[in-house]
Amino acid sequence: MLKFILGDKGAGKTKWLIDSANSELEHGNGNIAFVEVDDDHIFSLDYNIRLINATDYRLSNVESFYGFICGLMAMDYDLEKIYIDGIYKVLNLNIEDLEFLYNKLSRVKELENREIYINVDYLMEDMPDFLKEYAEEVTLD
Repeated sequence: MLKFILGDKGAGKTKWLIDSANSELEHGNGNIAFVEVDDDHIFSLDYNIRLINATDYRLSNVESFYGFICGLMAMDYDLEKIYIDGIYKVLNLNIEDLEFLYNKLSRVKELENREIYINVDYLMEDMPDFLKEYAEEVTLD
């Protein structure tokens, strides 16, 4: 399952991802990876969650980002959930790129038993209709 986490800047998307990852660690039995573009949240995440700094991997476009996600899934059979925060700070992901990611990842068999949450700076109204069911908007409310 792929889910885009949407919301305005400052709406709490990062907090939602961190809280969800920490909560899932308590309730799940698989591994969790948290991908971010800096190490600002190293003390907010449970130490059992694998923290990965995406800038270490020189991601330059949506194709390299897709390959990075597939590499994460390939390296750890027990990886159940991947939370990706702030990737828009190093990649300019437009709506077409989100469609590309959905189309490519939805064909990856290993995604059937995994969940990927990607924080993006869009609102539900920005999303094409077919992607809205794969999106959740976070608000300050």
